[in-house]
Amino acid sequence: MDFLRRLLQGLSDMPHPLQSQPTYDYNPQSFSNGPLPTPVHPKVLTIFHNPTIGPRGGQKAQIAYGWNHPDGLAQGYIDDLKYATYGYLNYEIVDRIEVDAFPIKRDGFRYTDETYEQAWRTRQFHDPDGVDYLALVREFNMIERINSGEIDEVWLFGHPYGGYWESIMGGPGAFWCNAPALKGTEHAKKRFVIMGFNFERGVGEMLEDMGHRLESMMLKVYETVHKTDADLFMKMWRIEKTHPGLAECGNVHFSPNSTKDYEWGNPTPVLSRADTWYSFPDLSGEPRMMTCADWGNGDIRKHHVWWMRHMPHIVGETNGVLNNWWDYVVNPDLMINKE
Repeated sequence: MDFLRRLLQGLSDMPHPLQSQPTYDYNPQSFSNGPLPTPVHPKVLTIFHNPTIGPRGGQKAQIAYGWNHPDGLAQGYIDDLKYATYGYLNYEIVDRIEVDAFPIKRDGFRYTDETYEQAWRTRQFHDPDGVDYLALVREFNMIERINSGEIDEVWLFGHPYGGYWESIMGGPGAFWCNAPALKGTEHAKKRFVIMGFNFERGVGEMLEDMGHRLESMMLKVYETVHKTDADLFMKMWRIEKTHPGLAECGNVHFSPNSTKDYEWGNPTPVLSRADTWYSFPDLSGEPRMMTCADWGNGDIRKHHVWWMRHMPHIVGETNGVLNNWWDYVVNPDLMINKE
């Protein structure tokens, strides 16, 4: 954290402002029906592909196209996740690499500043779009740094059509993490996640990436009892559209009263049991009428923080599943004991 704060202090003269941050009334004890787990401090390598764009006066891409600065985005993401997890998740950026180049696509193609500028102007981008992840793994010695304990995960920041998955898992026994398992990384000592962020977008979209990562982990945790009464994650997912009169918290794309994807601003009142999840594992509370004002009136960032605050986050177990679901998010090797 100190490393990133020093970086941010040194960026005060940047012509493009850093992402503004919301102010939270941070109280880690609020909405906790039991003792909180010991905080964790996962170590992160951030890689920022920010090539020089000759056709735009030799400016770096982030400045040339007016995109958000990744350091501000990263700090907002770190702060929001600390708040959303009641102080449990404290990401620490231990290394930051800025690359004056475009990443290589999986078919060997690499943009130049001229070809990217042309693609940007015409909106005709290279296909296939996906990057060569194994090339990135080798170039930045990710496996070696994971194995040494120097880092726990990697955050990639890239331009629009950079070709990153929102998240992808590598390592032995890697499984679906909003993307297929990254084959060719089985020699790592543990499973690890590579996040992919687009610095044209905001912190809300970064939280969406994390939300889908969380969904992938919990679907794996409950896969043997999927869609049964024992599947508490799918119970939490319930919305009015699919379970009339039985709405709970919804999911990343759907608030309790959403009728379609991303409709977090629907003002229609809904009877929801979302508040009962603050008392997990006691889910016996009564529902109440809620509206989009409860989760941010359509703001992506506020909705996702609201949703994440409802995740079970205390010590103990329920039916063999940890009561702190964030443990599985930061340590996918915990799933080994469930296989």
